[in-house]
Order: sequence, then C-alpha cells, then structure tokens
Amino acid sequence: MGRQFDPTTEHSLIIGHYHLVERALLPWQLVRVSGPSMSPTLRHGDLLLIVRARTAAVGDVVVAVFRSMPDRLVVKRVRALDDGGVELVSDNAFAGGDSATHGIADVQGRVLLVRRSGSWRPRRVR
Repeated sequence: MGRQFDPTTEHSLIIGHYHLVERALLPWQLVRVSGPSMSPTLRHGDLLLIVRARTAAVGDVVVAVFRSMPDRLVVKRVRALDDGGVELVSDNAFAGGDSATHGIADVQGRVLLVRRSGSWRPRRVR
C-alpha cells in the first residue's frame, strides 16, 4: 500500500484521497481540488497533476503555503513576486482566502494539468 504519512515530520495537503508530501519520492504529485476558490478555472473534485517547484511566474496556478498558516497548503494563482515569496489570489473573487487576507506565501509546486470530474481527458491549466 506504500509508505505511511508521518504528520510529525512531513507537511501534507490532504484533498480527497491524495496527499502532497514535502519529501516526495517523485517530482510529480496528484491533488484533488476541494472548494470553490479557484472557480471557474478549477472546480471542486478536479484532479490536478503538479510538479514540485519552489519558484513560479506571475499567472501560474500553484500549490503554496501561506507564511501566516504554515500547516495549510492551498491552490491559488500567483499575482506577484514579493519578499522572497509570492502574493496569491483566488480566481473566484467571492471566495477570498488569498494574500490580501493571509500575506506572503511560499510555492510548493506548480499545477501542470487538470482532469475534470467525470472526464478522462486532461487539459493544461491557464
């Protein structure tokens, strides 16, 4: 079944049945979206393929950790590069929970592909 996740030594994004583990064995991870904050780009239940990365460009959709909330990973869009980190924004303006509220974040990975719930065909995230 694979190795067990140790919450005392590893950070994890638990969305559905998938975990993003800080010490990943592969450079890619699968993550399932939970919530509406990135709607319409990403929807609740979408499956994401991410590549582990510590840098991103403005406009990239990333998995990141807010410095004010180091135990919580989020999926957001990069608005600006700032203070050795990034400013993040939600695609859904009504969802909130972005850098205006939580401050600077550190990138953990970039989203490469999304597969919508009920579809077998992945597509690039823009």
